[in-house]
Amino acid sequence: MTSENQSPLASTKHFIRRLTAIGSSLIVAVLLMGAKFYTYRLTHSSAVLSDALESIVNVVAAAFALVSIWLAAQPPDPEHPYGHGKIEYFSAGFEGALIIFAAIGIFKTGINHLFSPHPIANLGVGLVILVAASGVNLVLGFGLVKVGKTLQSLTLIADGKHVLTDVYTSVGVIAGLFLVQWTGWLWMDGAIACLVGINILLTGTRLVGQSFSGLMDASDPKLLDDISRLLEKKRKPFWIDIHQLRAWRSGNFIHIDLHLVLPRQFKLYEAHDEAKTVEQLLVHFFEGNAGVLVHLDPCEAKDCPICRQYDCKVRKAPASQRKIWDRESMTMDKTRTVEKSGDEKGAGEDDAGNREQIDYAVKSPGGR
Repeated sequence: MTSENQSPLASTKHFIRRLTAIGSSLIVAVLLMGAKFYTYRLTHSSAVLSDALESIVNVVAAAFALVSIWLAAQPPDPEHPYGHGKIEYFSAGFEGALIIFAAIGIFKTGINHLFSPHPIANLGVGLVILVAASGVNLVLGFGLVKVGKTLQSLTLIADGKHVLTDVYTSVGVIAGLFLVQWTGWLWMDGAIACLVGINILLTGTRLVGQSFSGLMDASDPKLLDDISRLLEKKRKPFWIDIHQLRAWRSGNFIHIDLHLVLPRQFKLYEAHDEAKTVEQLLVHFFEGNAGVLVHLDPCEAKDCPICRQYDCKVRKAPASQRKIWDRESMTMDKTRTVEKSGDEKGAGEDDAGNREQIDYAVKSPGGR
């Protein structure tokens, strides 16, 4: 059974919050970029230039993130039946790549000024502007990361971390310029620029790695743990087992599929009702931002020891253990087989107990 019933109201609220957050980031990035280039024009400092160059990346990345958030919110269509959420991973990877290119430019400028230092003009005014810009970026960066984690938006988290990286950059630049002013060591201007470049390079590399993991549908242990704990808490006696649990994110939307083992004597409508219950449980838990596919498997004799349906009329062995549902057990890939009785065998089958592999998937008409 499938369901991707995303609440329109919740979806709209999330979209507005994400769009507001990234729009604010873009406006602030443009203003701060202008302030930093003005500071460079006053001081001609390579450290300040490194900070200003990263601001260009901030503006481009925020603009790209704005487009990606809008595109990710578009509903599925025949060409993109699973929606457009993965554009956010492209956005994060693009931003990480821009950060890496900015680091290369900063290294180039910093090394030149390290070996050919020159006096820094209007240092006092420049420091005041940089301190003010850093304060604004600090508030913006923490705000973006907080909103991004709340809305499960990798784009907002990436942009927030990028802004915080800009703050760390500015703090390093400010500290370096204070040292230059205090000691008169002009070469430190270039040295600080190179150190800033290293920090930026590491941040960009991490973002590219996160983007790659998302695009490749890498396992998310925390997400699987949340799902496992929910199902363990809400399990019913005749939910005999769950296996092959899989879940992956597409933007803020979560796709889940699993195999649910039910008593083999259940009628089709009874099994359908239980699959629907599991589906609604998960969709509600993720506030409508989830699509669930439940495969229905009939139980086998080997399931009897963990089956808690005590009035079962086809039980082969008494219930002797309670299986704990956790991430490790529920993600296990099991091949379900059913041994047919003599009356169930079709024409042409031998009497050696042929086993037929079964994989039931019942899709609801409203599924995407």
